[in-house]
Amino acid sequence: MACRQLLDRRQFWRVIRDHKDGILLDSGMGRSAYLCPKEECFEEARKRKRLQKALRCQVPDAVLEALKQRLSSTKAESAEAN
Repeated sequence: MACRQLLDRRQFWRVIRDHKDGILLDSGMGRSAYLCPKEECFEEARKRKRLQKALRCQVPDAVLEALKQRLSSTKAESAEAN
């Protein structure tokens, strides 16, 4: 969404607006948005409210916090690999 890269969907995080359960991460049926797992892209999407615009609804702070936690754990894993 933020960087507008065209890659395989499996390389992105999927955020779904489900008609029953609200906003879900990674699995479910409904309107989807794909987010690049880079800090710059996450901050850009958060700052410009790209998730809200793509999903056409409010995204709870808990979902944004979960994505930020996931980003932190991804960075830690890549640092350990190096």
